[in-house]
Amino acid sequence: MGGTQKNQPEEGKMNSLTLIFAALCIFAIAYRLYGVFLANKVLCLHDDRETPAITRADGHDYVKTNKYVLFGHHFAAIAAAGPLLGPVLAAQFGFLPGALWILIGCVLAGAVHDMIVLFASVRHQGKSLSVIAEIEIGAVAGKVASIAILFILVLTLAGLSIAVVNAMFNSPWGTFTVVATIPIAMIMGIYMQKIRPGDIKGGSIIGVVLLFLSILVGPYVAANPTLAALFTFSKKQLSVIIPAYGFAASVLPVWFLLVPRDYLSTYLKIGTIGLLALGIFFVHPVLQMPAITPYFFGGGPIIPGAAFPFIFITIACGALSGFHAIIGSGTTPKMIARERDILFVGYGAMLTEGFVAIMALIAACALVPADFFAINSAPKVFETLGLTTVNLPTLAAAVGEEIQGRPGGAVSLAVGMAYIFSSVPIMKGMMAYWYHFAIMFEAVFILTAVDAGTRVGRYLLQEMLGKVYAPFADNAWTPGIILTSAVFTSAWGYLVYTGDISTIWPLFGMSNQLLATCALIVGTTMLIRLGKAKYAWVTAGPGLFMMPICMWAGYLNITKNFLPKGLYLLTCMSIVLMVLMTVVFIEAFRRWNTLLKVRETVADGYGDQVLLRVREQTEA
Repeated sequence: MGGTQKNQPEEGKMNSLTLIFAALCIFAIAYRLYGVFLANKVLCLHDDRETPAITRADGHDYVKTNKYVLFGHHFAAIAAAGPLLGPVLAAQFGFLPGALWILIGCVLAGAVHDMIVLFASVRHQGKSLSVIAEIEIGAVAGKVASIAILFILVLTLAGLSIAVVNAMFNSPWGTFTVVATIPIAMIMGIYMQKIRPGDIKGGSIIGVVLLFLSILVGPYVAANPTLAALFTFSKKQLSVIIPAYGFAASVLPVWFLLVPRDYLSTYLKIGTIGLLALGIFFVHPVLQMPAITPYFFGGGPIIPGAAFPFIFITIACGALSGFHAIIGSGTTPKMIARERDILFVGYGAMLTEGFVAIMALIAACALVPADFFAINSAPKVFETLGLTTVNLPTLAAAVGEEIQGRPGGAVSLAVGMAYIFSSVPIMKGMMAYWYHFAIMFEAVFILTAVDAGTRVGRYLLQEMLGKVYAPFADNAWTPGIILTSAVFTSAWGYLVYTGDISTIWPLFGMSNQLLATCALIVGTTMLIRLGKAKYAWVTAGPGLFMMPICMWAGYLNITKNFLPKGLYLLTCMSIVLMVLMTVVFIEAFRRWNTLLKVRETVADGYGDQVLLRVREQTEA
């Protein structure tokens, strides 16, 4: 890709293996030292405390689960598009800023965040973050947090969907392989639910075989004029189709589409990430992107601002993610079998995601910078950069697609992955297949989050409307399901239809990190209440660090990005979200002040001495 010989990096260029080994060493040491410190000294995890999976076992939501199985479920749920696309977009600033934030942020912020949220939810009987905020901080904080989470889900789904739109438009082969995953998931669902109930192995085999066949059939679809026209869509058409899909996924029974897609996603994630790791070790491509680019201080074509503060909100899930708080206080805490499993599942899964982010960064930075910017910039924007593409025509011919002018990170990542895979001797000449496999892999990654996120958003909206009109709170009431699903998908679908990656992704990143900051502050409040004020820095440190960064990034988004473009809706959404989170932070600080004045302790429901008992710990 950069014209260099294998094992012979150009002077000043970094070999990818150096970064891979650095990440492996740092994450391993962090888990063994810092993770164990958090488990033993800060959270004092003990297996003699029964978890909600045992005390509230119902065979449906609260189910005692093996920690290795739960690790796989949790990782599949949290690893959406963020660790793939965020590092790719952040490569605008060079490989070094992104690599440093992934390595440092993942260890000291992201993994701590995931672990403390999971711990808090387990101690609070599997409750959501907004309920935990209400219990630990107060009613105002809980209600405000629930509204903010709904806002953030809208922005998250919009940001993820735009990346899919930019990867699939005018691409019949790529679109066919992605669309094919929908009936494949439905076939799996019917097989596992109706034909052979509980036969997960058989359903998985069916899914994997059909996925493989869809890749092989793809080029024939693209070569047939009639079929190619059937699977060729414009950006605007896809901006309607994807929200329509989200609506269907929210309304249909979970066994018919959501659950089988999770299985497909899990196999693809584990298999592809493993292959990418092996490919990088075998090929060890040179990082063509410099450590620092001229856009470090601003003026870049992808991210509208300087590396500081935008690097912290662009990478998102690869280093720190508020979306993880929704998962960590959702299904996962209801399945933790032993308290000490929180270390492995919470801290360990986030480190694994950080490693995925490092590999995505390597795949993107293996591209020649001019080619990278040509793919990730709009054509008119790229013309202003004064850069000349090097390998782009050859790459486009090799993958069989027009790849220039497809911002969002998905296409450049797919090109980088396809190059690495096709560089293995036995896979020469298969770059087009690997490219379209990578596009499908990324799309299934993202659409899995769209499936789950839209359903969670519908639940939240039903819960809110249920306080006004009781039938909405009934998740079996069909009119309520249809109406709330339509409203929620219309909200994020409108942003997809009217926005682009340069406007939606920064807003998604800011809101996502604000939620992570909120979770860290809530976790800090709980630590103080538990009499662990001397250790509160583990969560307060990253939380207080990210708070001004998110607000600053939000301000820059508004003044430098949204208002100059006349994007008043995004401006209003940014302001509302920042105000809501400010309310939560102020309420939390007031709670800290109150708790730190307490001098006597009381025994909680577990017999531990704490500053204050709360109702959730004493409820069965």
